[in-house]
Amino acid sequence: MDELLEILTNLRPDVDFENETSLIDSEILDSFDIVSLITDINDAFGVEITPRDLKPENFNSADAIYSLIRRLEEEE
Repeated sequence: MDELLEILTNLRPDVDFENETSLIDSEILDSFDIVSLITDINDAFGVEITPRDLKPENFNSADAIYSLIRRLEEEE
C-alpha cells in the first residue's frame, strides 16, 4: 500500500489519498491522471489493468485501487 500511496502522491501531491473516498466521483482525478496512474501501477506491481477494470469504483480511493491491484496479482 505504501508504494501505491507514493505513486498517487507523486501524481497529485495536493490530495489526501489516505482519506479521500471519491477520487473519481468528485473529479479529483481526471482521465490524464488515470492514464498515468495505470502506467505507474502496471510498472510498479507487474499487473495489467485492462479496459474491463476501468470502473469508477476501482479508482475512487486508494483502498479501492489497492484492492484492484491485489485482485490482479492473484489472477496472474
